[in-house]
This record gives sequence, C-alpha cells and structure tokens, in this order.
Amino acid sequence: MDILSKIMYIPNAMGMNSTRGFHRETPIDLMKELTVCESLATDRSPYVKALKLGKAYGELLGDFLVERDLLTPSSVILEMGGGYGSLMNNLLTSHGPLIQKAFMMDLSAMLLKKQRERLLRFQDKVSFIQADIHELKGAKGRLELIIINEVIGDLDTATDLDPHDLPEDVSGLIEAYGLETPLEGSFNLNIGAISLIETICRLGVPAFISEHSSDPIIPGSMPYLAEGLALDSYPRDIRLYRHVEYTIRFSHLIKVASSFGRTITTGSLLDLLGIKDAPAWKFIFLSRACATEEQEIIYEFLDHVREYRWLVIS
Repeated sequence: MDILSKIMYIPNAMGMNSTRGFHRETPIDLMKELTVCESLATDRSPYVKALKLGKAYGELLGDFLVERDLLTPSSVILEMGGGYGSLMNNLLTSHGPLIQKAFMMDLSAMLLKKQRERLLRFQDKVSFIQADIHELKGAKGRLELIIINEVIGDLDTATDLDPHDLPEDVSGLIEAYGLETPLEGSFNLNIGAISLIETICRLGVPAFISEHSSDPIIPGSMPYLAEGLALDSYPRDIRLYRHVEYTIRFSHLIKVASSFGRTITTGSLLDLLGIKDAPAWKFIFLSRACATEEQEIIYEFLDHVREYRWLVIS
C-alpha cells in the first residue's frame, strides 16, 4: 500500500473534505453553480454570444485536443464526471468521426441518467459507468484519452494542515514529491486530486484536466484580470449548494506527474477558449460598471474563468 492509499482514509485526523455523499445521495442541480461547461453549453448561450466565441465549450475543447494530437482517428475516450453531458454532446457533434468509443464515468446516478438522455443519439458509441473516481485503479482495453473537466475540485481534500506539525503520512507525501507548503498559517492539500494524477500516470494514458486554480495563470493580453486575485496561494474552499469544493494547486499536480516522467503542458483556460480582449472589457471588469445584461455576463464570466487552468498530461 503506497502513501496515498494510507492517507486517503485517515478518520479526520487533520480534517478531510469529501463530496462523495453529496454526489451519491443529493439531487444535483448544476445550474446553481457557474460552470464553464454549462455556461458555454451551446453556441446559442448568452455567454457564447457576449464573448463572441461562436462555438460551444465541447467543440472548442475538441479543436484544442486535435491541435495537440490528443484526439485522433478511432480514439477511445473516457470522461470522468460528465455533468449533464454537455461537453461530450458537443465533442461528439463536432468531432464525432474521430471518436470510436466514449465512456462516461460518474458517481451520481442522477447525472448518469441525464447524460444518457443528452447523448441518446450517440447511444451506439457511448457507454455509462457508475463509479467513484477515488477508487479508479486501472482500465481494461484500449484507452487513448481521459477528460476530467471541472471535477477534481470535488475530490477529497485534507484541510487545516499545520505546516509545522504535519501528520507523518502527509509529511511523507509532501517530501516524496517535493511539494511546496506555506511557511506560516494552516493550508489545505488536494489529496484526492494528487491520488488521481498518480493513477493516470500509472495507466500511461494522456489526460486533459481543467479546474479552478489556486495558482492561476493570467493571459499576457489581459493583465487586469489579476486585480485582487491571489496568484500563488493554496487551495481555498468554494461553498456551494450542500457541499464544499476546493481550488487546485496545479504546481502540485505538475510535480506529481513529472515524477512519473510524464510530459506536462498547462495554461489559462481563457487562452484555450480563444477569448480575445476587447477594449471595453478592462473598464467593465475593474469598475464593475455594468449598464447592460451583456456587460453583466462579460463581467461575471471573466471574474469566474480567470481562476481556471488547463493541464495536459501526455
């Protein structure tokens, strides 16, 4: 049993945030959360129109994956935590000829039902699996790509850790991967996300990951988005309907993947979306002067998505 296997289930010795019960038992309404995927679920979305994107998120992601040779002819792909199926619906609609088979894996039976309904027209090439990401150990058969979009913030997080009095197993984990910790003050550690990166690296399958980051990257063309934003911090809680998620320290994930000899690329999700700065956006964002619904949409989306990073492990 490795370090992570031992610390995953310490009975709250340090505090452990888990959303498993929420996802297993609670009727989930993603419209109570501002997610990038659902905000950009169709090319008719008011967010797509206000930002002048022209494409839904799943299609934009498909373009990104093709450009990086991560989505190639006859690909077999797995999406973990697919929400309402919006991403996969748009990915199959726009890039379906490249995809031989798609698997949807989710802990929530309710969300799997919604995914089946959303992807009904692709039923010949999509299969559904109810499973806990935390328990993923291996994969049978061929698999070319794993997509984990806006999910890893839900995974188990060790909370209120004292950098000067760490549990032995946590200290061993930090030392094993050379993970940086704050000099003073308590901090949180993305235990579940680190464990998932370990598993992906052992599988040897390329993966695309996106999530709220505690160490975000601000596009050089939009430096004003750094206003009031911590750019080198540790995971913080995001309190949502009946559960708490945490931002991700991407530098930790990069160190774990690098220790397995994997190639890592990363960047701002704003760049992946192809969002180009508009002259009025700086004024809207810094002054919060929103005189129209479109301006409110632009401000809300920029304030939300500026924290997001993408990470590719190949």
